[in-house]
Amino acid sequence: MRACDIVIIGGGPAGLAAAVSARKQGIEDILILERDRELGGILNQCIHNGFGLHTFQEELTGPEYAARFIRQVDELHIEYKLNTMVMDISPEREVTAMNREDGIFTVKANSVVLAMGCRERPRGALNIPGYRPAGIYSAGTAQRLVNIEGCLPGREVVILGSGDIGLIMARRMTLEGAKVKVVSELMPYSGGLKRNIVQCLQDYDIPLKLSCTVVDIRGKERVEGVVLAQVDEKGKPVPGTEKEYRCDTLLLSVGLIPENELSREMGAAIHEVTCGPKVDESLETSVEGVFACGNVLHVHDLVDFVSEEAAAAGRHAAEYIHRLKRTKERPARGKTVPIEAGSGVRYTVPCSVCPARVEDKLIIRFRVDQVYTDCYVSVYFDDERILQKRRLAAAPGEMEEVRLTRKQLREAPGLGRITIKIEER
Repeated sequence: MRACDIVIIGGGPAGLAAAVSARKQGIEDILILERDRELGGILNQCIHNGFGLHTFQEELTGPEYAARFIRQVDELHIEYKLNTMVMDISPEREVTAMNREDGIFTVKANSVVLAMGCRERPRGALNIPGYRPAGIYSAGTAQRLVNIEGCLPGREVVILGSGDIGLIMARRMTLEGAKVKVVSELMPYSGGLKRNIVQCLQDYDIPLKLSCTVVDIRGKERVEGVVLAQVDEKGKPVPGTEKEYRCDTLLLSVGLIPENELSREMGAAIHEVTCGPKVDESLETSVEGVFACGNVLHVHDLVDFVSEEAAAAGRHAAEYIHRLKRTKERPARGKTVPIEAGSGVRYTVPCSVCPARVEDKLIIRFRVDQVYTDCYVSVYFDDERILQKRRLAAAPGEMEEVRLTRKQLREAPGLGRITIKIEER
């Protein structure tokens, strides 16, 4: 069994940023395990621009953004294994993986960083009636076919779901000569960024139908059409509102699921809303020495935020290793304060904080539960409001954040809970 200071599961944007950050903190023995044939993850098929505005202060495509971090990994001589599937992580941080060159092997890690990303929700989770004809793709699969394989999935397209990948594929398919008939969204609001709604739909006159879903798929061998219907406030189709669209392709952009099978088997506590691990202010899971970041923790809207979060996870993993080597045991955590999602907030990351271990600031990221206009984001220490930030608009498709200082946390020694709320004016 090989020993290693930090093993990072996943070589996408989160894993790369965590590795670079840990190396810059003085950790030499780092190993990245990536199941694909190259580093970069999903960014390799995201050939559109809009990446890097926060991280590099310039606009890059997905492959260009990934290349910046891959170059750093190579320059820092960080070891990685490609085409390597991780099969198990024990609570003692023994990572079992396999590839063609090494066969099945085990690495005993002092610390593990989970950066497995997420996968798309499949058709089977949607309960759409009809046959199973050819021509039904997830938006991410269609993106790979077009941008990497050079194949056009179809000529007449309907898209179900208005997540960012679906919106971007509406534009991409249009640019390749396909006709996108409509984008249908079950919710009364879009799940994507406002800029993608404008640049990918409105600029190309592609209609977006809200509170509308697919109720039937026509065709046996190949998709011949889909039937859309309006839904009520409970998401149930309204009889009499059905409308058929002739098409040969249906793209599904109906949500992302963090890849947490390994996390669950390891025994990490999983958040019921994010479907990612519960973490503290150091992005450490309930399993000691195991950290999580990126889309495996919660689905992000911008890769720049993934990189920022992953850099923090890599830094905290490095600090854990340094403490372990210095003291041979983990220091006591001290008092832990829960962070709760109040009215209007779906979840928070992190879920708890130890004020004594906060460095200079604590970033709390969250998503709202519906569209709000002209509202306040408020932070409460127990029943006392200590922060209020006005937002002209807030939507579930865009991640929000608040920042608390170390001073604010230290000056509340009797703090029992922190609550994030949305308060309308």
